[in-house]
Amino acid sequence: MSDLTKRRLKMWIRLLGVTRSAENHLREHLRTAHNSTLPRFDVMAALYRRQDGVTMSELSRMLLVSNGNATAVVDRLESSGLVRRTQSEADRRTYFVALTPAGLAEFEGLAAGHEVEVGKVFAGVSDEDLDRLTEILKRMGTK
Repeated sequence: MSDLTKRRLKMWIRLLGVTRSAENHLREHLRTAHNSTLPRFDVMAALYRRQDGVTMSELSRMLLVSNGNATAVVDRLESSGLVRRTQSEADRRTYFVALTPAGLAEFEGLAAGHEVEVGKVFAGVSDEDLDRLTEILKRMGTK
């Protein structure tokens, strides 16, 4: 293995470590400050971006999770009155899901707290560092 390959492997391990650490911190913040979970936040964020509603299949694809995982989270959100499901008139097997007004309000509160917490997690990253890191990550992309 070349020196460059070894350095890239170390970078990958460091990147994973940073990601896992940040994710664990944010999970704990959502749990303690908002009595919520990261999957719940992710579903609500996806629905917030598409306020006109999405099919359950679209939601699963957006989140890169199985239909079963998305359905379980949506079931809990629906029972809390934060999302509503409506059956498609064109295809009775298809359901659309969207945030309710209460869901919109709750997500906006969660998102504000989440943004502050992300700021804390990455407080050591300067504006210049952020620009440089963003450029590097864009170059890396997915292949």
